[in-house]
Amino acid sequence: MTASANTPRMQETYNAKVVPQLKEKFGYENPMQIPRIEKIVVNMGLGEAVGNPKLIESAVKELGQITGQKAVITRAKKSIAGFKLREGMPIGAMVTLRRNQMWDFLDRLIFLSLPRVRDFRGISGRAFDGAGNYTLGLKEQIVFPEIDFDKVDKIKGLNITVVTSAQTNEEAKELLGNLGMPFRN
Repeated sequence: MTASANTPRMQETYNAKVVPQLKEKFGYENPMQIPRIEKIVVNMGLGEAVGNPKLIESAVKELGQITGQKAVITRAKKSIAGFKLREGMPIGAMVTLRRNQMWDFLDRLIFLSLPRVRDFRGISGRAFDGAGNYTLGLKEQIVFPEIDFDKVDKIKGLNITVVTSAQTNEEAKELLGNLGMPFRN
């Protein structure tokens, strides 16, 4: 497989280094068995948006800056009186990344954003869901270099889920570790 001029750097690393390492370690016979990253979902849940609807607008704008793709507003599925929440109210924003945008985002996340996290010592190696998917939570959106700190009205956290085709957590951890994900354990 030849690398074209617009192939993301992280995808080239996956094809050149990670695929042979995984094939050797797990002894895959068929190339379709080799785990790959299918998509990345970036989600920002905003419970405070019930009282302040402008938070949704800023979240959509910031997620667009971070990912390079327009965010979708997520809405409440059920009414919860204790939280003053009605069905259909906007309570968050999310983006699903695939193909080149996914590889570019993963590259920026691992090599630019995670090292900017305060007191960073690596990410947990136990946040897998049993089916080979990894979820990472960040407390601040300002660790991404695309966000202008002066224009942020409120610090918001976000969840990043990396969906892989791996069958087990061990395969997924090996895949992400070989791509450069800084696991601490």
